[in-house]
Amino acid sequence: MKTILLALVIIAGLATTASAQKRFTADEFSKNIGKTGTLCDTVSSVRIFSDTLTLLNMGGVYPNQKYTVAVKGNKVNLDFTNLKGKPLCVTGVFLMFKNRPEIVVSEPEQVNKN
Repeated sequence: MKTILLALVIIAGLATTASAQKRFTADEFSKNIGKTGTLCDTVSSVRIFSDTLTLLNMGGVYPNQKYTVAVKGNKVNLDFTNLKGKPLCVTGVFLMFKNRPEIVVSEPEQVNKN
């Protein structure tokens, strides 16, 4: 029983370490282009273009945002109109779009409201 408990503690510790290694700050974004990671920040502004494209400017209002989260498709079910000023964590591939940092989100598991 002690061996099983110890094994579970070790596995839980490794899982926590692995997920922590993938968490980046907005300042580290440019160093991690092409990598998958998680960023958490405050939604500064929301722009809904259609039912399949919404842009969330994080850490500042456009054009001074730290990065943009492009929510594409209709699988992510968020109350976009009430997200402004709220904390949000997103996981995805760090990209540059028109020389601006961006993360594309299309699946619900990529978004975590704090």
